[in-house]
Amino acid sequence: MKQGFGLHFYFRRIKRLRIKAAILGFGTVGSSVARILGDLKPEGVELVSIFNRDVERKRVDWVPSQVRWTSDVKEILASDVDVVIELVGGLEPAGTWVREALTAGKSVITANKKLIAQDGVALDRLARSKGASLLYGAAVAGGIPVIPGLNQGLAGEKVERIEGILNGTCNFILSKMEQGAEFAPVLAEAQALGYAEADPTEDVAGYDARAKLVILSRIALRADLAIEEIDCRPITPVAAIDFDYAKDLGCTIRQISRAELRNGKVLATVAPMLVPKGSPLAWSRGTENMVLAGGKYGGDVVFSGHGAGGHPTAVAVVSDLLAIAHGSRAVDLPSQKTPVSADFLLRHYIRFVVDDRPGIVAGIAGALAEQDININVILQKSGHDKVSMPFVVTVEPCPVSALRRALAKVAEMDCLRQPPLDLQILEPEG
Repeated sequence: MKQGFGLHFYFRRIKRLRIKAAILGFGTVGSSVARILGDLKPEGVELVSIFNRDVERKRVDWVPSQVRWTSDVKEILASDVDVVIELVGGLEPAGTWVREALTAGKSVITANKKLIAQDGVALDRLARSKGASLLYGAAVAGGIPVIPGLNQGLAGEKVERIEGILNGTCNFILSKMEQGAEFAPVLAEAQALGYAEADPTEDVAGYDARAKLVILSRIALRADLAIEEIDCRPITPVAAIDFDYAKDLGCTIRQISRAELRNGKVLATVAPMLVPKGSPLAWSRGTENMVLAGGKYGGDVVFSGHGAGGHPTAVAVVSDLLAIAHGSRAVDLPSQKTPVSADFLLRHYIRFVVDDRPGIVAGIAGALAEQDININVILQKSGHDKVSMPFVVTVEPCPVSALRRALAKVAEMDCLRQPPLDLQILEPEG
């Protein structure tokens, strides 16, 4: 009898591993997910439903005929699907749909970085209380397995630092500018290629990367950060000439997202920074993403690859789906609410554009000296009009807060033709 019971349980378990999945949102990523599922025909997974508003305009003939198309999301939420794949994006109505699916005991896979950054802790708690899974490997770095890599591959490590290139659009723009182009035409090219939205603010202002940094900090550092408390600076003031000066300093410029545990708090920022040419982060080109995890025991681990686009993101979604189908569970690594500061102690690159006259350098040096900041190097290239002359000052490691006070004092000088551009120089802290 015991043997019979065991065999019955075995076959019931195998039957349960056949999961039914529904896709919410048939855009670039949703259609790529359906395409991969159709091509691979993975064992244990069946796509049964696709939701989209005005669904008839999205219908394609290559999706299997047995898949149900619907414009009524409640039809899917009330059905017997096991996994809901949310690819609509944004906080609402996607957040409501995810909560309803989890409350009904359905597992959820999402690429929605905004939702996971804002409500990920509460949603994960809800999923566990209902015996469901919430997976979001596609929310950061697209097809690069950084989230499962941190959650499972580095679960036994004490990660103390996360830094990386988390936005492919900004990396494309800055890579092109490194070759001599200016910001505006490169942004237009990125929009024409589909890398940037018509309104590129989320990317170029750093908000997209900031949401991803919140997610990575929660997983890697076990730190639950308030997204609005993370200092975020745009790439828009960076000009081609800054790459010329950066080259003279042995660096390039990239949008860097950085978070580091320090004395019970997290130092975090998203900003364009000077990156030494010897750093792996300087090697990333085009829309590539890269994440470095600095561990106490194992040292640095690098994740790199194509972070943007429908197919790479869909690969991460399908991988999460297969993980659920085969009974995998994420390691439970609870995070704690952690205060955030942007007061890194680093060298800085400061580019000034001035109406040249005697005493300018002395005035800048005086403002810096009042905050105990020492000048390291002064660089000035020839060939520029003296009424709008750029030059660069680098300073020795100093707190960000002190430098901002000094630059506020410099801003009072009537020789400035535009606000100074201040970029951190990425390197180990002094």
